[in-house]
Amino acid sequence: MNAPPAAAGAAVLLTGRPASGKTTLARALLADLRKRGLPAVHLESDALREALFPQAGYTPEERDRFYAALARLAALLAAQGLAVVLDATAPRRAHRDLARAALPGLLEVYVSTPLETCAARDPKGLYRLARAGSAPHLPGAGEPYEEPSEPDLVVREGRDPVSAAEEILASLAVRCP
Repeated sequence: MNAPPAAAGAAVLLTGRPASGKTTLARALLADLRKRGLPAVHLESDALREALFPQAGYTPEERDRFYAALARLAALLAAQGLAVVLDATAPRRAHRDLARAALPGLLEVYVSTPLETCAARDPKGLYRLARAGSAPHLPGAGEPYEEPSEPDLVVREGRDPVSAAEEILASLAVRCP
């Protein structure tokens, strides 16, 4: 095994449409970081939204507040020396810019999966709800998902999560020597 990257205090944002594969990739990345003995935490946006803002909806204003809080939390954890893996749709570029401002060394990874594939996967039934009119704010269905203009890495549909996690770690090693 290669020497572990100096990833303590680093942050990775996995962004993409709902059901694009962000959580699967985040779990592979977290396992790899821990296997290398690095302290790491996975901030999964759906779980955090439920814990921090249980009554919040998905209006643009509510999303803005949530993503600002998520960026601040990630910055606090990174400052404690943890490698932070953010798993969040972050549908607007402004949300990702907030994370970059709070986490100067942030590695932005776009999990690029076509909308049709995300809708076919639909593990939480979100796209079905959007088609029925019950989830009007779903990025990629009721509201736009603004693709990153210059992500640090792109992980395309069908990529093995373990090899993608290794590529992310290699990028972190360069970024955080």
